[in-house]
Amino acid sequence: METLAQHHESIAALIARVFLGLLFFFQGYDAVFKIKISNVIETYESSFADKGIPRFLTVCGAWFTSYAELIGGLFLITGLFEYWSLSLLGLDLIVASIGFCIVSSIWDTRHVFPRLVLLIFLLVIPPAWDHYSLDHLLSIIYKN
Repeated sequence: METLAQHHESIAALIARVFLGLLFFFQGYDAVFKIKISNVIETYESSFADKGIPRFLTVCGAWFTSYAELIGGLFLITGLFEYWSLSLLGLDLIVASIGFCIVSSIWDTRHVFPRLVLLIFLLVIPPAWDHYSLDHLLSIIYKN
């Protein structure tokens, strides 16, 4: 039991990182492979056009958010390029929030807010807590 108590920070970081990665990965997977990006664009296109947003921005936003979630989520699950992924996914949350605010100034944040909290948690914890990741493993290998 003492061993587990010594590593509770690392376990907390692992759980938070993998959980957040899964949320983003499957959201991106659905957008890219199940729903298809063209349908994502079609869903938001008329709402954005009514607000004066050019189609080009809608297309760029759909492609960016879909692939950022898919790739960033996968990297978080594995713990590879973690801080780059967290930064990219933070930008993804900002872009998505702007899109939701354009469609409706009062929108349900229940899906976005938990992701934001976990993302900020992972950005502010000390890097020493994140032992169970490919980034940590690679740092050990390249240090020797």
